[in-house]
Amino acid sequence: MAIPSRAASHGTFFVTSRTYNGTRLFVAPKNAELFLETLQHYRREGHYKLHAFVAMPDHVHLLLTPTGITIERAMQLIKGGFSHRLESNFPVWQRGFTDHRIRDRDDLLKHRDYIHANPVRARLCQLPELYPYSSAYTHAHAASATEA
Repeated sequence: MAIPSRAASHGTFFVTSRTYNGTRLFVAPKNAELFLETLQHYRREGHYKLHAFVAMPDHVHLLLTPTGITIERAMQLIKGGFSHRLESNFPVWQRGFTDHRIRDRDDLLKHRDYIHANPVRARLCQLPELYPYSSAYTHAHAASATEA
């Protein structure tokens, strides 16, 4: 019996990708915003469902479900699309990425909470919804806009 390859698997994934040599690329708001624009661009095109995200100074965490493509292809789009838009003459990302396939709803919620708490653990903000490069911020501000 053949063992299915990672490329053949479907589902929702928790993904981490690091910047090249730990460069603190996303400390610059322009870079972090460009990354989020890239992430949303490919989501709008229907390549994946985006459940949660955070752009930390030297890495990103994503919780996504590829639609009609592999997780590898989704990450190629995200990382390659961002690198292209950044127009850098230097490497932007470490090669590859790490991923964890989400098993069930509890696993999804655990990883979403991990993503949202990441900036708090790194002491970049006091509350997850205060960090502007995270889906916690996006959701908090969308909710407050609908309440106004």
